[in-house]
Amino acid sequence: MKLNKMAALIFAASMLFGASAFAQEAGDAGTREIEMTAKKYEFNPDVIKVKKGEHVKLVITATDRDHGIKIEAFKINQRLKKGVPTTVEFTADRAGEFPFECSVICGFGHHRMKGNVIVEE
Repeated sequence: MKLNKMAALIFAASMLFGASAFAQEAGDAGTREIEMTAKKYEFNPDVIKVKKGEHVKLVITATDRDHGIKIEAFKINQRLKKGVPTTVEFTADRAGEFPFECSVICGFGHHRMKGNVIVEE
């Protein structure tokens, strides 16, 4: 009798784990995650290419001081605290080239801290 309970428990656990892994994989199918850094007067990468319709998740770490990221086309204006990975999400719902910039004044070269999101068909 103990063997049947143990087998049932193992079976149930494997089904639960398998279903959980499937749900996670299926849910992430349309998400593109991109790691970025923000530091004195530059984003890295400064050009982000994605496909139209993709859900984009930018994980940005400011490495030297607080910065910000503003992507006006997707209504994003997020402060980036030094050393804290910050997640910014949006759906690339239209094709084109969309500029982004630092939205926290970070010094004399602040005006050069820019980049582009390129959304391809």
